[in-house]
Amino acid sequence: MMFWVAVLAISILLYVLLDGFDLGVGILFAFTRDEIDRRRMMSAISPVWDGNETWLVMAGTVLFGAFPRAYATLLSAFYLPIIVMLGALILRGVAFEFRYKTVRFRWVWDLSFAAGSIVATMAQGVMIGALVEGLPVVNGGYAGGTFGWSGGFAWLCGVGLCLGYALLGAAWLVGKSEGVLRQRAYGFLLPLTIGVGGFLVAALCYALLRDIRIMDRWLQRPYLFLFPALGALASYFLIKGTLDRSDFLPFRMVSLIFVAAFATLAISFWPFMIPFSLTIAEAAAPESSLDFMFWGAGLIVLPLIFGYTATVYWLFRGKLRDETEPTETPAMVDYSATYPANQP
Repeated sequence: MMFWVAVLAISILLYVLLDGFDLGVGILFAFTRDEIDRRRMMSAISPVWDGNETWLVMAGTVLFGAFPRAYATLLSAFYLPIIVMLGALILRGVAFEFRYKTVRFRWVWDLSFAAGSIVATMAQGVMIGALVEGLPVVNGGYAGGTFGWSGGFAWLCGVGLCLGYALLGAAWLVGKSEGVLRQRAYGFLLPLTIGVGGFLVAALCYALLRDIRIMDRWLQRPYLFLFPALGALASYFLIKGTLDRSDFLPFRMVSLIFVAAFATLAISFWPFMIPFSLTIAEAAAPESSLDFMFWGAGLIVLPLIFGYTATVYWLFRGKLRDETEPTETPAMVDYSATYPANQP
């Protein structure tokens, strides 16, 4: 059982970090008007964006197979936001491919790409906030109705995740781009860092004022304060790296902030999978099912996904080659040509 808990946690964390930065680039896309910069932004994520979403599929599959009771309860609670999220991700993917096949109506696909990124991120943040605030669960089943997940804290977390993903996206662009786009990405970093810090303060105040139950865990487990301290330290080095124009430090530090936030939530939830209604042991499938899954998903599928992900990031490492605009044509742009063959 603990093996699948670890796989689920790693899958969610990797999805947040990897798809988080390309969703963040999509959010920043909405605030960029220059066509050259827009092309470079999409070029910076084009080799990896679809593979990043594999970790969302992996997390959903593990939840379905290893923790079916949690899967049933969460799907019952989040049918609407999950459908909205998946629709936004589909729209975003279609826009990614189609914007280069038209000139006259490119604005439609640009809007779709940016809107899909924002809506998908909002949906994820709302679901996280609703889990933290607590879902209405009676006798192991969701009892909140269609909008039982909706609340002030949930929507606040949706906005906060948009700021966080945008910060992650800006840090990724700093490390992948040069010239004008790199400078503009640096311009996003400090305001977004302040915005994320403001969100965290607002979320903490809201949780204390509303007496959200999960805050009791901070008193029961004082070591949880180590993770916000780690996040604060990472924020310091993020700001320092931004001021020093250290291209590869910001993404590492923003990732560390997300890891600290994820660890805080995970340990605050423990041993519950749905606080404070369903424990991990109650949600788990029979041991025989978990053992059966291990031989296929655990020993074959999971290593393949790790291997594929590592290979793609290794092959497309380094910065984009230049800032020149590709030829204005409705045909699909070959992004692989923008990467150097042996960039360290």
